[in-house]
Amino acid sequence: MPITFEMLRTVPRLLVEAELRPIQGTRFQPTGFPDLGAAEYEGPDGRRMLLVESAQSMANHMECVCWDKAADDWVLPLRGLPYVRVLDENGQPLTNSVLEAHRLNSPYILEGKDKSVFLLLKEELADMEEGPVNLRRLAASVLKYDTNALLHGVFLAKKELAGGRLRLPRVVSAFIEAEDVRVASSGGVKNDRVNPSGDTSRGFGNVPYHRDEYTARRIVAYFNVDLAQIRHFGLGQAVEDLIIGLSIFKIRAFLAEKLRLRSACDLECEVVRTTRPVEFRLPELEEIAEALPAMIQRVADEGRFAEPRVTTVVYKK
Repeated sequence: MPITFEMLRTVPRLLVEAELRPIQGTRFQPTGFPDLGAAEYEGPDGRRMLLVESAQSMANHMECVCWDKAADDWVLPLRGLPYVRVLDENGQPLTNSVLEAHRLNSPYILEGKDKSVFLLLKEELADMEEGPVNLRRLAASVLKYDTNALLHGVFLAKKELAGGRLRLPRVVSAFIEAEDVRVASSGGVKNDRVNPSGDTSRGFGNVPYHRDEYTARRIVAYFNVDLAQIRHFGLGQAVEDLIIGLSIFKIRAFLAEKLRLRSACDLECEVVRTTRPVEFRLPELEEIAEALPAMIQRVADEGRFAEPRVTTVVYKK
C-alpha cells in the first residue's frame, strides 16, 4: 500500500511516543550537564523524573542515522538530498552541514576564506536587511542547500545576513524522559599496577571513583513533528510530503539503530504509538525508506534543489 499523509493535512502536530527499556539489566546512565550532573526533577504528580536525553542531543542522534560514515554520504534512501560539504586545504573531507552542530551556520562553512556559500545566501536573501524576515523565502533557500536544516532548525547569526535575524525553529523535536526513578550508586578504581601510590594529578596511582546510574519504572522517547510549521513554509505539497517523510524516517531509524546513547545507556524499543492523531499509522522503517527516493525526486523535478546537489567549500583559516 502506498504511503499517504492525507490524515496529516489539517492537524497541527504529529506526536509519537516510544516505550524504551535497558537492553540488559535494569540500570542506565542519563545525560549529564556541567555543574549539574543528571537532570532530576519532580513531576506534576510528585514522582521523581529524569531527563535521559535532551532535545539538542536527540537532534544530533537523528542526524547521525541519516549519514553513512563509511561512504561519507547520505544513507541510501536519502541520496539526492542537498547538503554542503567542507573540504580541508588538501581536498580531503573535513565536515558537512548534516553533521555540524550549527548546520549551515557552521564556522567551517561561513567563517573560512571560501565565502561561496555565504555569498549565495547573501544574494538570495539580500532584500531582508530591513523589515520582517520572509520565512518562506528563507525556508526555500535552506531547502535548496541543506534540506536537513529545515527539520532541526538553523540560526544564521551573522550581521551581514539580515542583521543576524535569519532563523528557523525546529520542525522535529524529541527528548527522552524516565519516570519514577531511583539512583543506583556504584563505583570502581582506576588501577595503576606499576605505582599504586603515584601522583594522581599526573595520571599515576590508584584512583577510586563513584558512579550514579538509575533505574526507572518507565522510559519514554517523545517525538513532535510540527506539521503547522511545515505548511507555513508554503513550499507546496511535494516538499511538505518530503519533510514529513524524512521526519518519520529519522524517528524510525533512531529507534531501530541509535539507542546505544552511551556505554552505560543501551536501550531498546518495546512499543511505538502515535498519540496525535491517534488514527495515523506510523509507517515502518522499511516502508518509509522505500518511499523516500520518489519523494526526493518529485521535489528535485520542481527545481527546488541546488544543482549540483552537493555544494562544496574549502575551509581555510
